[in-house]
Amino acid sequence: MYSLELKPSVKKDLKHISKADIMFIKESLYTFVELFSSEYEQELLKIGKIKKLEGEAEVLYRLKLRRYRVIYKKENDVLVILVLSVKSREGAYRK
Repeated sequence: MYSLELKPSVKKDLKHISKADIMFIKESLYTFVELFSSEYEQELLKIGKIKKLEGEAEVLYRLKLRRYRVIYKKENDVLVILVLSVKSREGAYRK
């Protein structure tokens, strides 16, 4: 079973997002974590909902939620999904 952890900087990202979108993002993340398995991950990779990001020192993934992109990583391969950032599509890949 996976759990969800938000990096402290995510709180800052959410300040720039409407309350309705924040609720959608939170509900989507909890559903994502609840359903997460290697089979579910493969299905989402196949349809393009998640993508392994290239060119990073660590293994990061992108989850598409409407116009927002959630950058996350899996820790301990079976334990924690740590959300690193939540940004609009336009700003998601800038450092």
